[in-house]
Amino acid sequence: MTTADAAAPTAPDLGSVLYRKLAWRLIPFLFVAYIVAFLDRVNVGYAKLQMAADLQFSDEVYGLGAGMFFIGYFFFEVPSNLILERVGARVWIARILILWGVISASFMYLEPISRYLNIETATGFYALRFLLGMGEAGFFPGIILYLTYWFPSEYRVRMTATFMSAVPLTGVIGGPLSTWIMKSMAGMGGFAGWQWLFLLEGVPAVIWGFATLAYLDDGPRTARWLSEADRDLVLKNLAHDQATKDGVGGHHGFAASLRDYRIWALSFVYFTFALGVYSVTLWLPQSLRDTGVKDLVTIGFLSAIPYAVAGVSMLANGKHSDATMERRWHVAGPTLIAAIGLALAANSAGSLVIVIIAFSMALGAALSAVSTFWSLPTAFLSGTAAAGGIALINSIGNLGGFCGPYIIGWSKDHLGSPAMGLYIVAAFLVGAAAVIVGVFKKSQQRAQS
Repeated sequence: MTTADAAAPTAPDLGSVLYRKLAWRLIPFLFVAYIVAFLDRVNVGYAKLQMAADLQFSDEVYGLGAGMFFIGYFFFEVPSNLILERVGARVWIARILILWGVISASFMYLEPISRYLNIETATGFYALRFLLGMGEAGFFPGIILYLTYWFPSEYRVRMTATFMSAVPLTGVIGGPLSTWIMKSMAGMGGFAGWQWLFLLEGVPAVIWGFATLAYLDDGPRTARWLSEADRDLVLKNLAHDQATKDGVGGHHGFAASLRDYRIWALSFVYFTFALGVYSVTLWLPQSLRDTGVKDLVTIGFLSAIPYAVAGVSMLANGKHSDATMERRWHVAGPTLIAAIGLALAANSAGSLVIVIIAFSMALGAALSAVSTFWSLPTAFLSGTAAAGGIALINSIGNLGGFCGPYIIGWSKDHLGSPAMGLYIVAAFLVGAAAVIVGVFKKSQQRAQS
């Protein structure tokens, strides 16, 4: 063994007390934050069940408005993550939470705000959804970046999958909670149920934002709850991870990362994931109603089923991916299953059972692919390139969240059925699986050698 070898940091012990300590300190807090985030992002799908009739929104208007969130998200995503790297995670993540919570709660006053601005209510809806996306921009990629400050790559898929399991849990609790609020509070104080929904689900983001200021640290160096020995070991393991990353073509500068074709390939793949996920999440309540289910609370409980399936599949896929250190097929395989699920949904013929099975397949598989997906860019990006590259992939990819709901709404209004829209989304997912299998074959072989 050479002197250099002896001095090199060793790979982390994934079963160590230290990493369990890190996980228990960080992941539950971030988990709750993501529950709040995803609930504010998709509660408009439940609000539609009342709001569309009250405000006379067509399916196309709703689809466009639901998707406008992702336009605001797109424009502010990369700047937000680059600022986070400069000012620190604690303050910036808190800022994001507080701002989007205020904007989300303001949907309660959509009509008065629109009248004050002398614009149509639909235009006000588009504007507030755009501002909500702007406010939330940077949160998810910021958390993905933040996890790289603490956990080496061998641990990261599991941590990401655990963090992202907040999405299915949000669906499990969010559907029944949202529909209960809408039904039980309708007319209270002169406000409709959907107005109370936006207020009561927006305020927690503000509260958690202030909690972030008190609880989070910018990174291991400022974590007073770590001993000096633990802090040194975390930093040593991250240095080892960085050295390995450099050996497989890591990038430090944002400009350099833009010249890497893998960034653009991953952006396309993530675009298709957003197409699939948000086609389900923002249209699932309406799809259940279209099968003949009319009671709001029943719709809420039925909508929880696909999310419950997704929670189990995400954790299982992430655990198996880390155990085998295989990434490519743990992304591509679930992506193909999601495509099959959407194609099945297009042929549901109004059957409640088929709708639930199909959307469970689509959502469970798509979210499983997403959680493992983030191991791909973090395997070759570092430094400023990681901050900007992750945000770029997420911002371009989330434009699928704009396109998906709009495609489904357009298909319903102009073709009388969402089937064609679902087929289009399924085709994109098949293309994404092909890109993952083709583009990342050599990269994975090199990383494993």
